[in-house]
Amino acid sequence: MKKMIVFVLILVVIFAALIFVVNYQQSQQLDGVDNPYNKTDLQQETIDQLDDENYQNQILPEELSNRLESGEDVTVYFYSPTCIHCQRVTPIVAPMAEDMGVDLVKINLLEFQAAWDQFQIQSTPTMIHYSGGEESARLVGEQSEETFESFFEQEVLGE
Repeated sequence: MKKMIVFVLILVVIFAALIFVVNYQQSQQLDGVDNPYNKTDLQQETIDQLDDENYQNQILPEELSNRLESGEDVTVYFYSPTCIHCQRVTPIVAPMAEDMGVDLVKINLLEFQAAWDQFQIQSTPTMIHYSGGEESARLVGEQSEETFESFFEQEVLGE
């Protein structure tokens, strides 16, 4: 019985040490990196994207709500770093938006789970354009480059 207790204690110590090491490594990865999420307990997939230009221009859900309440026009890209479709779409959409002069803000749904319900998101990627604080257009899923370009031209830029 004593051997069993010692074995269990050793396992507990090993797991505690492992948790400490993982948390320490994550905090080291966040040092010196611009963290737009306003929290330190980020998922590893998010940490991996912090330096990627395609995932800049993040907006917090509270900030988006405030902008919508004030009646602003805003175009939002809802994504998850773990979504394979988002991983294919983002490198196309982010530079395209910049080239076309669209201020595309992004919400990482992996970090902000409540935003799924708050903004009625069913799947990722989802792009929504709000005019005067109200949803005016929505594009869901992995689409062709031409579809995204058309969305920006017609729904966002009004061309």
